[in-house]
Amino acid sequence: MEEIQSQFDHYRSSSSSASSPASRVPSSNFFYLRKPGSLRQPISFEDSPDWDDTDIEVRVDEGGDSIHAAATPASPSLSKLNSGSLPSPPLPEGAVITRKIAGASIAWKDLTVTIRGKRKYSDKVVKSSHGYALPGTMTVIMGPAKSGKSTLLRALAGRLPDSARMYGEVFVNGTKMCMPYGSYGFVDRETTLIGTLTVREFLYYSALLQLPGFLCQKRSVVEDAIDSMSLGDYANKLIGGHCYMKGLRSGERRRVSIARELVMRPHILFIDEPLYRLDSVSALLMMVTLKKLTSTGCTLIFTIYQSSTEVFGLFDRICLLSNGNTLFFGETLACLQHFSNAGFPCPIMQSPSDHFLRAINTKFDRIIAMCKSWQDDHGDLSAVNMDTAVAIRTLEATYKSSADAAALETMIVKLTEKEGPSLKSKGMVGNITRVAVLTWRSLLIMSREWKYYWLRLILYMFLALCIGTVFSGLGHTLSSVVTRVAAIFVFVSFTSLLSIAGVPAQMEEIKINACEESNQHSGAFIFLLGQFFASIPFLFLISISSSLVFYFLVGLRDEFSMLMYFVLNFFTCLLVNEGLVLAVTSIWQDVFWSILIFVSIQVIMMLSAGFLRIRNALPGPVWMYPISYIAFHTYSIQGLLENEYIETSFAVGQVRTISGNQALQNVYDISTDSNSKWKNLLVLFLMAVAYRVLVFVLLKFYVRKNLFAPKLFICNKNTKSNQNTKNSR
Repeated sequence: MEEIQSQFDHYRSSSSSASSPASRVPSSNFFYLRKPGSLRQPISFEDSPDWDDTDIEVRVDEGGDSIHAAATPASPSLSKLNSGSLPSPPLPEGAVITRKIAGASIAWKDLTVTIRGKRKYSDKVVKSSHGYALPGTMTVIMGPAKSGKSTLLRALAGRLPDSARMYGEVFVNGTKMCMPYGSYGFVDRETTLIGTLTVREFLYYSALLQLPGFLCQKRSVVEDAIDSMSLGDYANKLIGGHCYMKGLRSGERRRVSIARELVMRPHILFIDEPLYRLDSVSALLMMVTLKKLTSTGCTLIFTIYQSSTEVFGLFDRICLLSNGNTLFFGETLACLQHFSNAGFPCPIMQSPSDHFLRAINTKFDRIIAMCKSWQDDHGDLSAVNMDTAVAIRTLEATYKSSADAAALETMIVKLTEKEGPSLKSKGMVGNITRVAVLTWRSLLIMSREWKYYWLRLILYMFLALCIGTVFSGLGHTLSSVVTRVAAIFVFVSFTSLLSIAGVPAQMEEIKINACEESNQHSGAFIFLLGQFFASIPFLFLISISSSLVFYFLVGLRDEFSMLMYFVLNFFTCLLVNEGLVLAVTSIWQDVFWSILIFVSIQVIMMLSAGFLRIRNALPGPVWMYPISYIAFHTYSIQGLLENEYIETSFAVGQVRTISGNQALQNVYDISTDSNSKWKNLLVLFLMAVAYRVLVFVLLKFYVRKNLFAPKLFICNKNTKSNQNTKNSR
């Protein structure tokens, strides 16, 4: 211990604190106080004298949903309001009363998680972790970057990636089992929201995808979720905003993503970094809102990297990790006492979370090495001149022999010795209903996305107008055949290339689907069906408007059946393009690379389409086989030319005539069969289906691994051990 003592002598001398938190509390109640006899109660928090002057009062307005932070002199402190030491203020008449949720306890014992290639020296990301979370409390997993926080959270929620292996036991209400659908919610660090929907619409569509039952019940659930996350003031506001109104800020967006999971009224809610990218005010409001949520009985477990002093005072229990090792688990104030007992008391003017991370984050050693030769007016630039590796070993050893570790073991035994009520599945929505909901939601999104849909419609019509005016007045003579073929080739090729404008919108759709699929709200097949049905009206509108402009300007055959085939051919061509865009964006998942690859594929298909060089004259390897058969341009152009020239003839001189097929003989390769154009249309339709089958495979096996981790239910790993446990009991 003499070696360890020498490492932090300078640190202890620089701190104006004593060896325990209680001895460091000034007369003005500046820091933290533990109430006598409140070992298992939520902490009492009084931050500074300023809290007595300008306190936070949580109230519910009449007819309102939002939480308000108001400056009120001589009001009770935030800690007493949260800890239940003061009676709750009476609600005004007409106020919304939040519905209670039957919470669930969760305990984990000797939990170890290994992920191949995750760590440089060891595959163990989480090492022999123990802990628990109780209903109506906030349990936070804290630690520096790459300490295993998110991995532990995902292990508890059953969301580890395929490359991970979990060892140990997880108990829910005393039973070693999986958490059925609807019993828990998980909010990832990065969530995708639909910017063209309002908060209420977004949550309502989420409820339609998640909850079976009547529409009136779902509306009630949505309003409860809005009230729980204090989103009443933003309920009718677009999430992403529009041209003359800003969208939601990061704090409100984060609360919307949490409200989406509250629609199911989960017993346990897991949140990965709820304060991610939030400023101090938004972070405090988020934590006060979550604290209000725990009053409904919900069990909250979340990760956090760092917090302010005010936010830290709202936590009930803390699990402190460093490099996968548990340095402490227990009540928040007990963690301060633990650091003090280990020889690292928290300075009065420093945030506890900052102090904890300073002591256990090995990256601070580099800063200390840089600052050793620097001096300022007060001596050393860094007043924390200790080796973090030594501090980590000391804290870990102190915790293993502490009363907190013994109390943890006792509590886990109590939580696991008796089986509580088992969590029941809340039922899932039928696939037909989900397809209908996704179709209607996609139609609503398309109607509001003016950049990616309505602007695209204008561009298609403008391009058709340009091509039509360039190739107008061709007539129906033999000399116009080559020019007419060029006009059809340019129209099909350039309009297909314009599908690039839909890449950003399709990428957002894929991300939204990946997020919803990870929460079992949707699936790849359901998403593709909904997206396909929703795209039909929009693509048909593009095809009929652009075709009419081009068809009559160029002067193609003036027959209604021929016009309808032209529209149908172009519509099917657009369906193929949409499938190709989905496939490309599913693979690359980046706007720049998706656009680059899509343009390259289009150019290669245009080269082998049979116009720049007749198809029979293309080089056999690669260009003719297989590219010319894969290029949808070939079948679209061939069908349109057959529609235009089969059963037609051209006069050569005054006596001789040739058929339309003979006129195209040296220009484009078409079939003499009168039904060939329908065969080409069938090939286009099969290509549209084939691209969506490819997208289904990509969404199922590739996108889910890259965007969101797949589900590994706890029951899949513990079913046998659970059965053995029940038999032994």
